[in-house]
Amino acid sequence: MTRFLPLLASFAVLASPLAAQDDPPAPPPREYATQRVVIETTMGDITVALETERAPITAGNFLHYVDEDRFDGTKFYRAMHLDWGEPPNGLLQGGTQMHPDRVRDPIAHEPTTETGLSHTDGALSMARYEPGTATGDFSIMIKDQTGLDANPASSDPNLQLGFAVFGYVVDGMEVVHAIHAAPIDPDKGEGWMKGQLLAEPVEIVEMRRVESAAAPAE
Repeated sequence: MTRFLPLLASFAVLASPLAAQDDPPAPPPREYATQRVVIETTMGDITVALETERAPITAGNFLHYVDEDRFDGTKFYRAMHLDWGEPPNGLLQGGTQMHPDRVRDPIAHEPTTETGLSHTDGALSMARYEPGTATGDFSIMIKDQTGLDANPASSDPNLQLGFAVFGYVVDGMEVVHAIHAAPIDPDKGEGWMKGQLLAEPVEIVEMRRVESAAAPAE
C-alpha cells in the first residue's frame, strides 16, 4: 500500500484548485449614468431610471419636460392589450397628447441599434409618427416587446429604425399594471387607436427628479 502513496499525493496536488489554471475573473459590468424620476399618479408612484448616457437625446428631452413641469397634469390615456402571451401584455401610454402649450420641438431619433437598449418589460419608449417626430408622449412596455426594437433587416424603413428606448421602470410596476387594467371605452378613439383608450384617463400629478443611480450594462 505504501508504494501508492506518492501517486495519491501527486493526484491530490493536480486536482487541487491551487494547482488549476483558473480563468481570470470577469471584469465587473460597466455602469452607465442614469437619472431617476418619480411619476406621481392618482393611482400611485412609478419610479423610472432614464438612460442619460446611452440615450442622451431622448432621455434629455424627457428631462426637459420634467424640469419644466410639462408633464404635470397630463394623463395616462392609452392601454394597448395584446391578444397573445400571458396577460398583462402590451403597453401603457401617456404624456402631452400634442397639447400646443406643452410640447417642445421634435427630437432626433435614437434607434436601439445605437443605444444598445431594448423594449423589454418595463422599458420606456417614445411615441411617435415617423422617426424624428417624437415630442412629449411615451409608452411603458408590459412584458417584452422587442419587436419594437430597430430591425435593420426589415424591408419597412419605419421598422428598420424602430422606436427609441430611453429608460426603465425600477419601482412601481404594479401601478403600471393597475392603470393598464383600468376599463377601456370601446367607442373612444379613431382608426387603430379605437378600443385602446382608457374610459377614465389616469392623471399624472407630478414628475420630479430624485437621486441619480447607475444601471449595470446589459
